[in-house]
Amino acid sequence: MLMEAKNVRQIKGDPPRRWFSDSFFDLIVWLDTDNSIWGFQLCYDLEVNPRALTWTKVQGYSHSGIDDGEGSCGAHKSSPILVRDGLFYPKGVSERLTASAGDLPAETLLFVTEKIRNFKIHPLDGQKP
Repeated sequence: MLMEAKNVRQIKGDPPRRWFSDSFFDLIVWLDTDNSIWGFQLCYDLEVNPRALTWTKVQGYSHSGIDDGEGSCGAHKSSPILVRDGLFYPKGVSERLTASAGDLPAETLLFVTEKIRNFKIHPLDGQKP
Protein backbone atom coordinates (compact mmCIF):
# COMPACT_ATOMS: atom_id res chain seq x y z
CA MET A 1 0.00 0.00 0.00
CA LEU A 2 1.27 3.45 -0.90
CA MET A 3 2.53 5.46 2.04
CA GLU A 4 3.33 9.15 1.89
CA ALA A 5 6.92 10.05 2.66
CA LYS A 6 7.29 12.74 5.30
CA ASN A 7 9.73 15.66 5.03
CA VAL A 8 10.26 15.24 1.27
CA ARG A 9 13.16 17.35 0.04
CA GLN A 10 11.86 20.25 -2.02
CA ILE A 11 14.05 21.41 -4.90
CA LYS A 12 14.48 25.15 -5.28
CA GLY A 13 12.88 26.35 -8.52
CA ASP A 14 10.72 23.22 -8.91
CA PRO A 15 7.06 23.01 -7.95
CA PRO A 16 6.47 21.61 -4.44
CA ARG A 17 6.16 17.83 -4.44
CA ARG A 18 4.63 14.97 -2.50
CA TRP A 19 6.02 11.43 -2.63
CA PHE A 20 4.10 8.17 -2.19
CA SER A 21 5.70 4.73 -2.38
CA ASP A 22 5.49 1.02 -1.76
CA SER A 23 7.53 -1.92 -3.06
CA PHE A 24 6.01 -1.67 -6.58
CA PHE A 25 5.42 2.08 -7.05
CA ASP A 26 6.99 5.46 -6.46
CA LEU A 27 4.61 8.32 -7.24
CA ILE A 28 5.98 11.84 -7.14
CA VAL A 29 3.31 14.53 -7.53
CA TRP A 30 4.27 18.15 -8.25
CA LEU A 31 1.78 20.80 -7.15
CA ASP A 32 0.87 24.11 -8.80
CA THR A 33 0.44 27.34 -6.80
CA ASP A 34 -3.28 26.57 -6.35
CA ASN A 35 -2.44 23.04 -5.07
CA SER A 36 -3.70 21.42 -8.29
CA ILE A 37 -1.48 18.78 -9.88
CA TRP A 38 1.19 20.36 -12.09
CA GLY A 39 2.68 16.97 -12.97
CA PHE A 40 3.58 13.53 -11.75
CA GLN A 41 6.04 10.72 -12.26
CA LEU A 42 4.81 7.19 -11.63
CA CYS A 43 7.69 4.74 -11.34
CA TYR A 44 6.45 1.16 -11.32
CA ASP A 45 7.57 -2.47 -11.33
CA LEU A 46 10.53 -1.27 -9.27
CA GLU A 47 12.01 -4.66 -8.42
CA VAL A 48 11.72 -6.49 -11.77
CA ASN A 49 11.63 -4.12 -14.76
CA PRO A 50 11.43 -0.52 -13.51
CA ARG A 51 9.77 2.05 -15.76
CA ALA A 52 8.37 5.55 -15.37
CA LEU A 53 5.37 7.37 -16.78
CA THR A 54 5.77 11.12 -16.48
CA TRP A 55 3.18 13.80 -17.21
CA THR A 56 3.45 17.58 -16.73
CA LYS A 57 1.27 20.49 -17.82
CA VAL A 58 4.20 21.85 -19.81
CA GLN A 59 5.66 18.76 -21.53
CA GLY A 60 2.78 16.29 -21.57
CA TYR A 61 3.62 12.58 -21.46
CA SER A 62 6.79 10.54 -21.58
CA HIS A 63 7.38 6.87 -20.82
CA SER A 64 10.83 5.54 -19.96
CA GLY A 65 12.68 2.56 -18.65
CA ILE A 66 14.85 3.10 -15.59
CA ASP A 67 18.49 2.07 -15.92
CA ASP A 68 19.41 1.38 -12.31
CA GLY A 69 23.07 2.29 -12.85
CA GLU A 70 24.43 -1.18 -12.16
CA GLY A 71 27.55 -1.37 -14.28
CA SER A 72 29.61 -4.26 -15.46
CA CYS A 73 31.73 -6.31 -13.06
CA GLY A 74 34.19 -4.21 -11.13
CA ALA A 75 32.59 -0.89 -12.07
CA HIS A 76 31.05 1.48 -9.53
CA LYS A 77 27.29 1.89 -9.51
CA SER A 78 26.14 4.96 -11.45
CA SER A 79 23.08 7.10 -10.77
CA PRO A 80 19.83 5.71 -12.15
CA ILE A 81 18.71 7.36 -15.41
CA LEU A 82 15.61 7.28 -17.62
CA VAL A 83 16.03 5.51 -20.97
CA ARG A 84 13.73 5.03 -23.95
CA ASP A 85 11.07 2.36 -23.35
CA GLY A 86 7.82 2.32 -25.29
CA LEU A 87 6.13 -0.65 -23.61
CA PHE A 88 3.31 0.47 -21.37
CA TYR A 89 0.30 -1.46 -20.08
CA PRO A 90 -2.18 1.20 -18.94
CA LYS A 91 -4.95 -1.14 -17.77
CA GLY A 92 -2.69 -3.26 -15.55
CA VAL A 93 -0.79 -0.27 -14.13
CA SER A 94 -4.00 1.65 -13.44
CA GLU A 95 -5.67 -1.32 -11.74
CA ARG A 96 -2.62 -2.06 -9.59
CA LEU A 97 -2.30 1.61 -8.57
CA THR A 98 -5.97 1.69 -7.57
CA ALA A 99 -5.55 -1.50 -5.51
CA SER A 100 -2.43 -0.07 -3.83
CA ALA A 101 -3.78 3.46 -3.16
CA GLY A 102 -3.24 3.42 0.62
CA ASP A 103 -2.45 7.02 1.74
CA LEU A 104 -2.95 8.46 -1.75
CA PRO A 105 -5.70 11.11 -1.69
CA ALA A 106 -8.75 10.07 -3.75
CA GLU A 107 -8.55 13.13 -6.02
CA THR A 108 -4.87 12.40 -6.77
CA LEU A 109 -5.65 8.75 -7.54
CA LEU A 110 -8.47 9.80 -9.87
CA PHE A 111 -6.26 12.35 -11.66
CA VAL A 112 -3.34 9.95 -12.15
CA THR A 113 -5.47 6.98 -13.25
CA GLU A 114 -7.29 9.21 -15.76
CA LYS A 115 -3.94 10.35 -17.18
CA ILE A 116 -2.80 6.71 -17.37
CA ARG A 117 -5.92 5.77 -19.34
CA ASN A 118 -5.46 8.75 -21.70
CA PHE A 119 -1.80 8.01 -22.45
CA LYS A 120 -1.28 7.37 -26.17
CA ILE A 121 1.85 5.58 -27.25
CA HIS A 122 3.57 5.93 -30.60
CA PRO A 123 2.48 2.96 -32.77
CA LEU A 124 6.06 1.86 -33.43
CA ASP A 125 6.84 1.63 -29.71
CA GLY A 126 4.29 -1.14 -29.16
CA GLN A 127 1.60 -1.58 -26.58
CA LYS A 128 0.01 -4.64 -25.08
CA PRO A 129 -3.80 -4.53 -25.51
